[in-house]
Amino acid sequence: MTAETSPFSPEKTARRILRGTAAGTLATLDEGGGPFASLATVATRFAGEPLFLLSKLAVHTKNLDRDSRASLLLVAAGGEGGDPLAGARLTLTGRIVPDGEAASRVRFLARHEEAAGYADFRDFGFYRMAVESGHLVAGFGRIVRLTPDDLILSTDEASGLMEAEAGAVAHMNADHADALQLYATRLCGMTDGEWKATGCDPDGMDLRAGAARTRLDFPERVRTSGELRRVLVELAQKARAPA
Repeated sequence: MTAETSPFSPEKTARRILRGTAAGTLATLDEGGGPFASLATVATRFAGEPLFLLSKLAVHTKNLDRDSRASLLLVAAGGEGGDPLAGARLTLTGRIVPDGEAASRVRFLARHEEAAGYADFRDFGFYRMAVESGHLVAGFGRIVRLTPDDLILSTDEASGLMEAEAGAVAHMNADHADALQLYATRLCGMTDGEWKATGCDPDGMDLRAGAARTRLDFPERVRTSGELRRVLVELAQKARAPA
C-alpha cells in the first residue's frame, strides 16, 4: 500500500485496512452463546461493507443463522521487527446477513478469483456485514473507536463512479497494463507481476497479481468517472517520474 501521509488520520488508516486486507478472523456466537473464531476471506462492497462467501455447512454460518451478530479482525500487512503486534489492525462489529446483489458477487470474485470454482455450489452464498462500530489500533497512542460513518461511504455522492466502476476496471486491465504495473511497483512497493485492477472506489483502486494484492490509495476522494481518469493519469505520471 502507498505510504501513509501525516497528520495521522484514523479514518483513512482504518479504511485502508478494510479495503486492503484479503482475509480476517471472523468471530460468531456458538450454540451456547460463546465466541467462535474462524478464518474467512474478505472483499468489500463499493461503499466498504465487508463481503464474504460462506458455506452453509460451516460452523460460523450456522452460528450466523441463529444470531447474526459478529466481529471481524483485519490485520494490515507488515509490522516492525517481526513483532505481530506492531502492525495496524481493525476490529469491526456488526451483523452479517445474506447478500444477493450481483455487484457484490462481481467484486468478491474479482478479488478472490480462486473462489469462482465453488461460488455456485448449492451450499455457498454471499454475505455482507452491516458495520455498527470499529476499533482501530495503529500504534502507540493510536487507539481509536470509529463509527460506521467513519468507515462506510455514502454512495449517493459517488453514484457516478459506482456506475462507471466495472467499465473503468475493464478498460484499465485491457488497455493500461503498463500503468497498473507502475502503480504496483513504483507507488505501492510491490514486485513485478501481471498486475490487474480488481475494483475501485472513491478512496482507491485494488490491484492483484496472482496471490499478491495491494491497494493504490488516491490522493483525494474521487466521485465521478472524470475525476477517476484525471487521478489515474496523475498517478501514472508520478510513477513514471525519475526517482
